[in-house]
Parts: sequence; C-alpha cells; structure tokens
Amino acid sequence: MATNDEQTRWIVHGERLIYDNRWIRLGLVDVEIPGGERFEHHAVHLDRAAMMVLVDERDRVLMMWRHRFLFDRWGWELPGGLVEVGEDPRDTAVREVEEETGYRPKEIEHLITFQPMVGMVDSEHVVFLGRGAELVAEPTGEVEADLIEWIPMTQIPEMIARGDLWNSGSLVGLLYARERLNGGRAQRPV
Repeated sequence: MATNDEQTRWIVHGERLIYDNRWIRLGLVDVEIPGGERFEHHAVHLDRAAMMVLVDERDRVLMMWRHRFLFDRWGWELPGGLVEVGEDPRDTAVREVEEETGYRPKEIEHLITFQPMVGMVDSEHVVFLGRGAELVAEPTGEVEADLIEWIPMTQIPEMIARGDLWNSGSLVGLLYARERLNGGRAQRPV
C-alpha cells in the first residue's frame, strides 16, 4: 500500500526558464498531479531574504516606516534584505540591520525560516532574533525608511489591527518573536 505522501506527491518532469535576471527567475514547470493530469505550472524563484527582530532591554523592537510603491502603501517593517551568493543568512541580517538603521545587534539567534507563498513562489525567508543593540553609525546607502523607531512589543497587535504592519516577513517574525520572548504564554492586552 502506498503511503499518504506517495499518493499526493506531484511529479516534476522538468522546468523551462522563461525569464531570468538578478532579481527574479520565472519558469514553467512540467508537472503531473495525482491522477495523471500533466500540465505546465508557473514558478517564481526569488533569492533568499534575511531579516531581524531586534529587541532592546526595554522590550522594544527596531522598526522602519517605509513606502512600498507596488501597493502605494506605507507600513512598519523589520530591517532585512536579500542574501548574497555565498553569504550566510545570519550575516545578511546583521549587515542589513547596520546598513538600514545604524544599529548592531549584541546577541543573535535563528528564530524561524518560512516560505511566504508556497503555491508558486520560492522565496525562503530566514528571520533572526537579536537581543540588545549598539548604535555604531548612521544608516548608509539609499534611503531605506522615512522613520526608524524602537516600538514597544506590546503595540504590535494593535499595529497589525490598524493595517500599519502588513508584510509577511515582519508579521511572521514579530508574532513568532513575541511567543519566544514571552515563553509561549498569552500576553496581556494593552
């Protein structure tokens, strides 16, 4: 008898690249689903991203207020960016925090790795939890944010409810960090 995994697994017969540049690769994947139907399915491949939930001694998280042109929408985000070829995601997260905010985390641990849209997009996100921070410089490079602020973790649920915090990486990272920092106990509403 076949296992449940064998009964439901899609078979990949190959992939044809139809667009490729530094930022995105788009392919058509020749797949066969259980039951024998075979067709081409779009697949979007993006580089891995790394970000950090950086929390200070006062239980505040370092956030950036940014405009995202694609949605013409503002929101609070965690510092982070794309993992360069050969770079460890942990190093990416530290580099991005320093470049975007000027802060350097004191302690770092892996928090969670996830895929934000598993149906047709491969875009692994690796989130780290940083504890304690030291201001080492002014943010460098392009303007990444209009505001950089330390926000109390207790305000995160209300920011989500207002729609001020809406991107998947920040949502997943912050919600998981709140659980980790609180030891899995429910937090009191503010």
